[in-house]
Amino acid sequence: MKTILKNLLLIFVLAFALQSCEDEDDVRAPATLQVNDFIWRGLNQVYLWQADVPNLADDRFSTKAELNSYLAGYSDPNELFQDLLNKPISKYPASAIDRFSWIVDDYTVLEQELNGITKNNGVDFKLTRVAEGSNDVVGFVRYIIPNSDASTKAIKRGDLFTSVNGTKLTVSNYKELLINPDSYTLEFADYNGATFTLNGKSVSLTKTTLEENPILINKVIPSGGHKIGYLMYNGFYADYDIKLNQAFGELKAQGATDLVLDLRYNGGGSVRSSTRLASMITGQFDGKIFSKQQYNLKLMATMNSEDLESLNQRFVNNIDGTTINSLNLTTVYILTTTNTASASELIINGLKPYVNVVQIGDNTIGKNVGSFTVYDSPTLTKSNVNPNHKYAMQPLVFKITNANDFGDYTQGLAPTYLQYEYINNYGVLGETSEPLLNLAISKITGSTAKRIQTDDEFVLPYLSDSKKINGLRNEMYLENAPKGFQKL
Repeated sequence: MKTILKNLLLIFVLAFALQSCEDEDDVRAPATLQVNDFIWRGLNQVYLWQADVPNLADDRFSTKAELNSYLAGYSDPNELFQDLLNKPISKYPASAIDRFSWIVDDYTVLEQELNGITKNNGVDFKLTRVAEGSNDVVGFVRYIIPNSDASTKAIKRGDLFTSVNGTKLTVSNYKELLINPDSYTLEFADYNGATFTLNGKSVSLTKTTLEENPILINKVIPSGGHKIGYLMYNGFYADYDIKLNQAFGELKAQGATDLVLDLRYNGGGSVRSSTRLASMITGQFDGKIFSKQQYNLKLMATMNSEDLESLNQRFVNNIDGTTINSLNLTTVYILTTTNTASASELIINGLKPYVNVVQIGDNTIGKNVGSFTVYDSPTLTKSNVNPNHKYAMQPLVFKITNANDFGDYTQGLAPTYLQYEYINNYGVLGETSEPLLNLAISKITGSTAKRIQTDDEFVLPYLSDSKKINGLRNEMYLENAPKGFQKL
């Protein structure tokens, strides 16, 4: 009996001691704070600017109870996330440092978006104000996604719309009219050089779960003794790398001597896909560094030489054992606009130390930073993820440079030859008369560009576009966290 009492007393003492340690040093976040705790913990470990955010400092909170008290001050996880970013664009539009970190409450949707899967009716469009300072909005159809609802309707590139379901589009209502409904009717307008006027035409559209093949056009254009490959590529979606390689195989089989890579509406995607595309364009640089990544000081300090090597993306000659179809080019022509971002910019910057990159179009967006998906788990990966919620983050975690260590292009990459897209001269994508492609062909062949200029050309103030509305943000991401990530 004495032994039993002695053992019970020992168990009680140990339990009390453990509880005391937990109370003092490791108070777990209560259920109501699990999401907020995940946000702070994730950003504290991997956020690129962790050292520049006082509330993310390792010594900011002396105990877990103190941290929990801070987290309890936020009823909305999104508000906490924004407050823990380094001058986010949502709060500092004129002087933002972090323009691209984001958070979602359902990582299943996030994973689909990163692979180009969205709820979509197939109309890729751009939204602008009708004039500087105006609250009225006009939409421009940029292209139609094949195998979508729109592909069966009377709507095409260059069509303009100013109303949805009989309501005029404005800065304050375009999200409500275009994001929320699964079905709506676009009402078209004409432009006379000064105003947009409804023309009585309309089309009804319905959204479905749509997986966009980013390879919109792939062809060879014979011109002036050249066989010019033209590839319009609208997203770096990892699941399409094999099809992209097949597209290059078709160009190679047709004897392409040159390449015009159209990235004008490509907001980015997978870093690995960008590296593979660069290897398809070239082929003579296998094993050389294409790009380099740099993480926050805390994470970099944990890495050994093998970990540091994993931060270098190198040109490759195969995709999971499939030989890459390389064109071995020394010059590439790349078409860009202000919607060209992230992994698209990486292609331009990463190739510049090796080949002549001729950029045609407009200034790119200027995103030289990237991310990977951060989940609520002990390792912040999808292994043993918290089953109580589906929040995930896509915070900026690394800066990227080329082999020459250049990566300072936050103001965008300037074109070699400036050429805007004008609403009255959009042209047909892939046709030699389309202004950006025509200019590229002229630079390849030495001919004169057949550009049609009118007196009323102007660029309207950009507002948004269908990719952003459908969740396809400007992105440059890794499929997996780098080696050394779990050492913190």
